[in-house]
Amino acid sequence: MSAWGRSSSLLPDAVDSAGPPTRRPIRYLSPMSDLSDDDCEDDAMSVTSFPPFSAGPSSVSSHTTHPQDDASMRSASPAPSVWSMTSSLRRQAYRHEYGRGLNNYSDIYSLPADDEEYERLDKQHEMFKVIMGKYPPPFDDVMRDNTPGEPKACLDLGCGSGSWIMEVAREYPNSSCVAVDLVPMQSTTMPPNCRSEVDDVNLGLEHFYGDFNVVHARLISSGIKDYHGLIEHISRVLRPGGLLDIMEFDFCGYDEHHKRIEPSVDGNIRAPWWPQWLAFLRDAAKNRGGAVDAATHLHDWVREHRRFENVVYREFWVPSSPFLSDPFWRQMGLCMREDILEFMRS
Repeated sequence: MSAWGRSSSLLPDAVDSAGPPTRRPIRYLSPMSDLSDDDCEDDAMSVTSFPPFSAGPSSVSSHTTHPQDDASMRSASPAPSVWSMTSSLRRQAYRHEYGRGLNNYSDIYSLPADDEEYERLDKQHEMFKVIMGKYPPPFDDVMRDNTPGEPKACLDLGCGSGSWIMEVAREYPNSSCVAVDLVPMQSTTMPPNCRSEVDDVNLGLEHFYGDFNVVHARLISSGIKDYHGLIEHISRVLRPGGLLDIMEFDFCGYDEHHKRIEPSVDGNIRAPWWPQWLAFLRDAAKNRGGAVDAATHLHDWVREHRRFENVVYREFWVPSSPFLSDPFWRQMGLCMREDILEFMRS
């Protein structure tokens, strides 16, 4: 399921006069950032802010066309200072369970954050590009550097391995790209115009209000408590003319006629196994607080939001194994089966 659109020209509601909370994320600059002579070899990145830690996809994009840049939209937080990213800070970002590295920041999102998972996400990213295309049609118009003195900015929420945001940074070198996740990105090839920030999206995005031309999120619903509220935050993060591009999956399996395959509910586990496994996954994510119904409601949430317009919604049906005779979809089925098996190990 996929969609994109443009927002209306309504001014955002005024932020509370007290201003947004002063919570600030842990911000990891790109590896190109200047480091002091005292930084050890491990300090490949830097940190701004305070020391840390007190089936079917659907995507939406939108433009914000507010008549003016409302100062009330901006974060009241002062500019953060720069801290060196040391090995001890990096270790604090992770915990280890069953031989895998997980984030140490959120109890809601429980997938690994290690090399094995990042390799899976990199391959998944390439598969999605083949099936859906790299960007929605309005993307280049929004990100094109055509206004002197106004560099474009792109935000990736739940960036994972960072494949998507780093491609944007390389293709639009004059833009500023920010990758947000529960752990720092580990890439040694991060472009100089891209930085990684450690933050929990569930705590709010007030510090980003009015800062970005594009906001992207892909398959993050299992780690989001209030997805409808997240869309409201994103509507305020976007600049006038901004684009929202989000994609989610509904944790269900379907047959060749696109009919949902219902798992057994009588306590007897039986085939087909993939929909049954997805049902267990859905329950587990829901019990942890994840918004497992986000894909089902995504279109309505964005279409009915007063700041979004020209919303385009698409559904993509991807085979979970190579059972189709068409060579293209047979290859995609092979890729998806590999992704599923690696996902199960996670």
